[in-house]
Amino acid sequence: MEKISIFGVDIYNTTLKDTVELLAEHLKGDKLMKIYTPNTEIVMAAKDDKDLRELLNRGDLVIADGIGLIYGSKIQGKPLKERVTGSDTSMKLLEIANDNGYSLYLLGGKDGVAKQATENISEKYPGIKIAGYHHGFFKGSHLGIKDSDEEQQIVEDINEKNPDIIFVGLGFPKQEMWIDSNADRLNAKVIIGNGGVMDILAGNVKRAPEIYQKLGLEWLYRLMQNPSRIKRQLVLPKFMLTVIFNKNVVK
Repeated sequence: MEKISIFGVDIYNTTLKDTVELLAEHLKGDKLMKIYTPNTEIVMAAKDDKDLRELLNRGDLVIADGIGLIYGSKIQGKPLKERVTGSDTSMKLLEIANDNGYSLYLLGGKDGVAKQATENISEKYPGIKIAGYHHGFFKGSHLGIKDSDEEQQIVEDINEKNPDIIFVGLGFPKQEMWIDSNADRLNAKVIIGNGGVMDILAGNVKRAPEIYQKLGLEWLYRLMQNPSRIKRQLVLPKFMLTVIFNKNVVK
């Protein structure tokens, strides 16, 4: 599969449809696939952080979650096919799991969020086997504490329950750090860092209306809901200006 490098982050040039087909086929095997879903903000953070870039590039499937990445790649003449969000990919994984009786483990969120998410998943997707869940407040490699007792217990719990799919919602970059640090010792087939998806599944957060999603304006919807995000959103025009005035940042 072709990759497009944006500020050194290698993004798979794919579509949601092709991604779903890839995941459905991969889940029939026995190897673990690490999925990372960088948006424009994450790519800008990785631009000046070699360790973060290398970590993201160790992902087995790195998809373009941010609309800025789509526009930036087009401006530089190396267009990504479409935006493939972590949220959409996660929901498609649930559909695949439901249709095939796969099992799911949820890791992350505040105490009670993962539990509520699993209850809602079970109601909507009765074909999914809930392997287990654990909140995101524990000492672990995502906090620079490798092999803590808490982390070891979580890894052992996951491996004992042997899920097909793991959702890790610890927020960027903690979820990517945790996956990268622990992937080699986890029994699963797909693990995805999907940020706030768990809160959406728990019913605590509503995703942007479909019209905002189609127009690539989820960032605007979130900004209107929470104006304090303005400082974070300033990275978007900075990214676009950098792409416009610098050659070869997209390869």
